[in-house]
Amino acid sequence: MAAALTFERPHADVSARPRIADDVALLRVAAELSRDLNGVKPRIYWADFLASAALGYAALASAILLSGALAWVSGVIAILALYRAGSFIHELTHVKHRDLRWFRFGWNAIAGVPLLVPSFLYEGVHNLHHNKTRYGTIEDPEYLPLALMKPWTVPLFVIVSALAPLAMLVRFGVLTPLSLIVPPLRTIVVERFSGLQINPLFRRRTPEGELKRQWYAQEAACSIWAITLITLVATRTIPLRAFVIFLAVAAGVMVLNQVRTLVAHLWENEGEAMTVTAQYLDTVNVPPPTLLPALWAPVGLRYHALHHLLPGVPYHNLAEAHRRITTAVEQHSPYHKASYTGLPKLVASLTAKTFTPRS
Repeated sequence: MAAALTFERPHADVSARPRIADDVALLRVAAELSRDLNGVKPRIYWADFLASAALGYAALASAILLSGALAWVSGVIAILALYRAGSFIHELTHVKHRDLRWFRFGWNAIAGVPLLVPSFLYEGVHNLHHNKTRYGTIEDPEYLPLALMKPWTVPLFVIVSALAPLAMLVRFGVLTPLSLIVPPLRTIVVERFSGLQINPLFRRRTPEGELKRQWYAQEAACSIWAITLITLVATRTIPLRAFVIFLAVAAGVMVLNQVRTLVAHLWENEGEAMTVTAQYLDTVNVPPPTLLPALWAPVGLRYHALHHLLPGVPYHNLAEAHRRITTAVEQHSPYHKASYTGLPKLVASLTAKTFTPRS
């Protein structure tokens, strides 16, 4: 869903900022070295996703059934595993579905609908973030110039995500059925509450064609599940404790993803269109030997900058693409400038920028 709060955008003289020209050599090398890496391996996708989901739900059940330290440990495992399983929504927006048959259906049935984050919330939205003329502008649904905003926006950006599971229950369990009989409400639901965007000014268009069919099927399934879940809790068929733990784990997944989003970019663009190289430099890689990004930036998200450079390369080939390009380019190449060492420094750097006075 869209952010419920309006973040103040900076009003700066964008004409005063130097424009970063495209590094043609880097773009050519990246394209040439990755030509054989665009193939999708369905077995890897299915095995990774199913194992992550199975571990996540087993740990969630343990967190509900156990108590004490074991319940807490199970809860943490559930958050990490379900976060990894849920992160495949990102791959759904880039992979051609003919190359990964039934994966969208399987992902929605196992993760998207149960967690109330169906893929239509991302498909048709995330691709706009990769549009070369939209990235970082007011028309980018996934961009806010956080580094140029007030200091309080950074913690608020993360805190508000903890309310997402409850918001999704309201969205699908209350607003969806009501919007079927109140047309003006339907317009609001479609435009403002049907995308995993962070730009509160973004308004989504009514779906068309195949996306419309997928959207309505997924929305109906989520609505039925949300209403059923609310009813089962209200009638005490599902114990309140189990429901609260489920919400806590879901909130943990959302918060972890929001923290990852917080450091996915440098968030320094003030609204002007950017070259591909500038977009790359505004995005973050956290490559090995750092280990923890495998947990907080799974399914290839640790190579986020590289992904913006080569969005067609599937997640299981990004490490090889990074190795090839790193070896091939010169030391002074812009490619190396998008690599960082870890989460704490990135968060600290972003926070420090928000305290920097603006002219």
